[in-house]
Amino acid sequence: MSLLEALNWRYAVKKMNGQPVEQEKVDKIIAAAHLAPTSSGLQPFKVIVVTNQELKEKIAPIAFNQSQIIDSSHLLIFAAFEDYTEEDIDGFFSYMNAERGLPDSVTDAYKAQLKGMILGRPAQENFNHAARQAYIGFGMALAEAALLKVDATPMEGFNAQALDELLGLDKHGVKSVTLLPLGYRDEANDWLVNLKKVRRPLNEFLIEYK
Repeated sequence: MSLLEALNWRYAVKKMNGQPVEQEKVDKIIAAAHLAPTSSGLQPFKVIVVTNQELKEKIAPIAFNQSQIIDSSHLLIFAAFEDYTEEDIDGFFSYMNAERGLPDSVTDAYKAQLKGMILGRPAQENFNHAARQAYIGFGMALAEAALLKVDATPMEGFNAQALDELLGLDKHGVKSVTLLPLGYRDEANDWLVNLKKVRRPLNEFLIEYK
């Protein structure tokens, strides 16, 4: 199945059947998020995986009792860095250079320029920037799930502050951005399953300068 075929197959499932998703498929979905491109390669987000049913039941009311939270096999939470720190930047570049067998001096000039741009900005601006990077990974995970015929429902409808407090995300220096329940559609009870996928006409969606 091509990516376009997979994207036409997928939809935002409203009712999942509780069937577990094979771990091999979940690993591939997470790998797609992990391999996503990010600004300067900093990868300023984390993916939290929740399979504990009791915890999913605590999360459900935080997400307006959307049933996919409880009925999912795995709940992925994409969480962005609260802010960038000098330690984050230094640590990443040291790790990257070590993995590539390069001395740290190779990236010193670029790293100094990056710090000059990032570290003087307000924390909220840096969080917003990090959240945009998280969404790139989120999109990659969504696409990989579709290619594997795993249903995934994007969710922004939740109380992020309450979720962060429940999971103690401040200890990890991140704040939740979006949710992605993984599972399989309950075709008998999902009102959306047989409805046509509708997008704006392409001529309204696309702006071209030739």
